[in-house]
Amino acid sequence: MRVDFSPPYIDQSVVDQVVDTLKSGWITTGNKVKLLESEIKSYTGSQSVLCVNSWTSGAIMMLRWLGLKPGDEVIIPAYTYAATALAVMHAGGIPVMVDICDDFNISLTEIRNAITPKTKAIIPVDVAGLPCDYKEIMQLVNESEVKAKFIPTSKIQEQLNRILVLIDAAHSFGGKYNDKNIGVDADLTIFSLHAVKNLTTAEGGAICINMPLPFDNSNLYEELRSMSMNCQSKDAYAKSIAGCWKYDIVGFGMKINMPDVNAAIGLAQLRKFMKLLSKRKKISNHYQESFSKYKWAILPTQYDAVKESAYHVFPLRIKDITEVQRDEIISEISKLDIATNVHYIPLPMFSFFKESGYDISNYPNSYKNFACEISLPIYPQLTEEEVDFVIKSVKESYEKVVLNR
Repeated sequence: MRVDFSPPYIDQSVVDQVVDTLKSGWITTGNKVKLLESEIKSYTGSQSVLCVNSWTSGAIMMLRWLGLKPGDEVIIPAYTYAATALAVMHAGGIPVMVDICDDFNISLTEIRNAITPKTKAIIPVDVAGLPCDYKEIMQLVNESEVKAKFIPTSKIQEQLNRILVLIDAAHSFGGKYNDKNIGVDADLTIFSLHAVKNLTTAEGGAICINMPLPFDNSNLYEELRSMSMNCQSKDAYAKSIAGCWKYDIVGFGMKINMPDVNAAIGLAQLRKFMKLLSKRKKISNHYQESFSKYKWAILPTQYDAVKESAYHVFPLRIKDITEVQRDEIISEISKLDIATNVHYIPLPMFSFFKESGYDISNYPNSYKNFACEISLPIYPQLTEEEVDFVIKSVKESYEKVVLNR
């Protein structure tokens, strides 16, 4: 029995939406992107939503909009995908990495300890789909002692007058915080709509814009929409109308807009999203119930009194094993034709970041969680038989590697 790790959900409604776009004669940014933005805005309750071509490009644009200057710092967890750090660097800032808690998410204590007068933003990451402590992080940046440290280096920073909070919600579309769909609990929340995500557009990202006063989020949407298309005064659709060819370039923009043909995939999925999310939750609960029988299994937090995961990844940890043993267990599982993964390799373990001066020994909890973590398949198409096969295979592989059975 073959079990893939995370294939995209493509049914007839997705095919129909894409074909409708292809037949319309307009496949780049147009009405379907606007419709997807509107429906994500309605789902999340955000004040404005802008769709772009990836999480990474959206984060780079928002940090450039913030006005990062050389030497400005952005606090991120060491336990995340490389894009979190690379976006900061592409925008001209310095990623300041901090350690995580046992739920995989960024440590509030470590954030506090890392804040300096150079700190301009914090990017908490919702690992595996579990929301971070949004309320506590927002309270922290609004503390008078923390605000007193803040030294703005751009007009936008002067208007905000505190550290910006940008949530890396690449994993967490569909998660809940205080019984609300996430997307509204920080200044900015960016979802990834990549092929493996809960909601996909093949490639893409969605920026939820909820900046406080004096910012006008509707006006900001228009500004950012222009910025995502090279700061052109007219988009391609407007220019295509007979006689409307003339346009201006009004700023220093990027080319990161989402095409309609991509948005079509997301529209079809979003319209049955609750059904797809409930299937993910059912699989997660099955894993939780089954692995709870084994003393060697460390189960992930999927919900508590305040938050609920989006069930994007099932990060199983195995007690008292080494990184080498974890890799051997994954190898044994793969021999049974089951694809698994690891979320994440901590950033300081990559050559590029090592050479930039980051040292994994400074992030003990990140390494501890990485060394024993195996991400199991969790997606709507999985059958109960396949889930049971995964559970049985993990158990047998653990016993073979660790207990020599």
